[in-house]
Parts: sequence; structure tokens; C-alpha cells
Amino acid sequence: MFGQVLATEFVKLRRAKATWATLAVLALMPLGIALFMWIVREPGRAAQLGLLGTKASLTGIEATWPAYFYMLTLIFGVGGMLLLAFIVAYLFGREYSDATAKNMLALPVGRHWFAVAKLLVAAVWWMALVAIVLVEALAIGLAMDLPGFSTALAATGIARVLLAAVISFLLAPVVAWIAVWSRGEVAPIAFSLVMLALGNLFGKTGWAEWFPYSIVPLLIGMVADPIDSLPAGSYAVLAATFVAGIAATILQLRFADNAQ
Repeated sequence: MFGQVLATEFVKLRRAKATWATLAVLALMPLGIALFMWIVREPGRAAQLGLLGTKASLTGIEATWPAYFYMLTLIFGVGGMLLLAFIVAYLFGREYSDATAKNMLALPVGRHWFAVAKLLVAAVWWMALVAIVLVEALAIGLAMDLPGFSTALAATGIARVLLAAVISFLLAPVVAWIAVWSRGEVAPIAFSLVMLALGNLFGKTGWAEWFPYSIVPLLIGMVADPIDSLPAGSYAVLAATFVAGIAATILQLRFADNAQ
């Protein structure tokens, strides 16, 4: 039964434009980083083209592999939270905006399977985006011949990018619950924006490692110096947030009034 539900969710994406839209958005990010690094490396030529090479240098951007991996971690971590909010809002919220939720929930299938299937689809969707764009980003970095490359640096950088991407997904079930609770797509995206702002705020306090949305900024050094590894408490918070989000989504589907 679950296999049929999962297959149906994948079939729904077959002609969806949202999958290509998310790929296009994420794929543009490494190109943007490359542009800034080119401006830093070639300020004279950038000035001739009307680009602000001096201001780009003042931002602290360096045209090196360590800086490149830092920016990639930022994209897949903080940017991933927003992109995943859109993905999850699309998967859950569109059932209400398209007026198909009442038909879906009337099927003789446990409602919890719909939540699990949609989250699995979101995970596959997100990790596919991460894999494709990470390969693209590495190719761009190699093509630019950035200094400071080493096998150890690449392994560490890729591991941090993947960790940031996984952390972003662990926060996705809460967004799913907001989508089901609000019966739409706007509220979960707005919720994610507010949480990102709060994450930046709490990240400057001693509570950063305990607030889920401050953990990625803490990891990459947005709010303090970058750290080599997250404390055990942060992993516990992320796991609890993930489980609580799934539980809340399932309970909302099973027991709340889902009339449209």
C-alpha cells in the first residue's frame, strides 16, 4: 500500500515545473559565487565591464578554494532551508490549493503514509538537487583554477556541504506541519523566513547550539567563528525537531479537521 502511495507522489512530479525551477535556482548559485570571485581576481577587467570590483573585495570574499567551499556550505545550508521550505510547501500545500486534499484523505489508506511518502519525495528531490549542483560547483571551481586545492580540503569541504544539506532537511517536517495546518503554501514559506531571522538572532547568543535554525549559521561561522564540529546537543535538538515535525504532521492529518 505504501509503495503505491509513494509511486503516486513521484508520478505527480513527472510534469511538474517546480522541480526544474528549484534546479535552476540552485544551479545559479555557484555561478554567482564564481562571478564574485572573478571580480576579486580581475578587478580591472570587472571595472571595465561596469562591475564593482572594489566593493566585492571589501566584502571579504577571497578567490580561493576554502572561501569557495565556505560559500557553498552557506548556499546548501541557509539557502537550502528556504528552498526546502518551497519544496515541502509545494508537496503538502498544493493538495489544498488544488482542492485535492479531501480526495486524497478519503482514500482507504492510512493518512500517515501520505506524510511519510511526501517527505521521502522531498528527501529524494533535495538530495538530487544537492548532488547535481555540487558536481556543477566543483567543475566550476576546477575550471577557474582557484588556488589552495587539496584532496583533504575537498573531502572536508564536501562533507560540510553535505552536513549542511542534511541539517536543512531535518527541519523540513516542521514546515510540512505548517503547510497542513494552514492548508496552503504561503504560511510555511513565511514561517521559514521568520525562523531564519530568529536563527540569526539567537545565533549571536549562547543559545545558538540549542535553537534548530541557528545550527547551520553556527556551523559555517555566520554568527561567530566557524566550528570544526557541532556539539552533541545540537544533533539531539535536530533529531528531536525532525521527529516532532513528522509526528505533528501525521497527527494533523489524522485527527484535525482537514475540510477544505
